Amino acid sequence: MAEIKIDGRKKVKTLKAEFKKAFCASLRVYSKKHFADEDATLASIREGNAPGGELKVGGNMQVGNFEKKVKELYGIEVQVAN
Repeated sequence: MAEIKIDGRKKVKTLKAEFKKAFCASLRVYSKKHFADEDATLASIREGNAPGGELKVGGNMQVGNFEKKVKELYGIEVQVAN
């Protein structure tokens, strides 16, 4: 089963590439209502008082739960696309 690990040091382009390889779906990452800079780290685009930390995403996690968890941990919007 596919799994990826996400933390604040990961760059947006790396996250998108790993997500595409693991789950065969595209991931859109937003920073303040616009697409995030590909070379930015997740920690650098974090908004508000988001705690950060590590998130393990497996193939059994529902899309809505994944998007919600990323928003809670990192304060950024993501959208799974196909």
